[in-house]
Amino acid sequence: MKIEDEFRVAVPVDEAWNVLLDVERIAPCMPGAQLQEIEGEEYRGIVKVKVGPITAQYKGTARIVEAREPDHTLILKAEGRDTRGQGNASATVTATLTPDADGTVVHIDTDLNITGKVAQFGRGVMADVSSKLLGQFATNLERDVLSGNGAASSSSDTNTNTASTPSTTAATTPASATPASSTPASSTQASASAPAESTGVRKIDSPEAQPVDLFDTAGNAVAKRVIPIVVALVALLALRAMRRRRKRKKQSRDE
Repeated sequence: MKIEDEFRVAVPVDEAWNVLLDVERIAPCMPGAQLQEIEGEEYRGIVKVKVGPITAQYKGTARIVEAREPDHTLILKAEGRDTRGQGNASATVTATLTPDADGTVVHIDTDLNITGKVAQFGRGVMADVSSKLLGQFATNLERDVLSGNGAASSSSDTNTNTASTPSTTAATTPASATPASSTPASSTQASASAPAESTGVRKIDSPEAQPVDLFDTAGNAVAKRVIPIVVALVALLALRAMRRRRKRKKQSRDE
């Protein structure tokens, strides 16, 4: 399914571009997501989604495959699998940044493929959830990162074994053109003194993600999907009970 959405941040487009390229720094702003480790240009973590009593946890990877600075377009690919083997998800996300007065509008086009229990809600619910999650993400981004408060917290949350600096150097060259230039600044700094370290896995000490509850995020939209199913099940059970009663009455008359 294809989902289109957008959000606005109150910083100039060049600043927003540099921040959005720094996946490690902005990952904690996404509800339900937890970045766990980085290897080269691959980011690994989990996303948790809850529907009533059912919680799905997707463990997967994300990678920036293209970063075109001239038109401020970023393409990211992500894929994950339910840790209980009950479904999987993959997405190609294209983010385009455009100036808007003294701020920036980020247009998001998502090509999403998802299977399992979460997929039963369809495009309508997923689009509604996506819109609300992006709104929460934008709020968290402005509060925790763009306000200036995120600089200190980002450095304290990062693995202390690796130096960390904002990945502004990654924004100067498209990732697809020169992979070395698109590596986050922290990896680039490490590789300058010890190239072999750039291919190692770096663990990220981040708080455990709380699952996104679809009932809380898009209650009405989810209810519209779930209630008809519940009503149908109740009607089916009632029909079966009636048939059993009729069968017992018939058996009693025959006896």
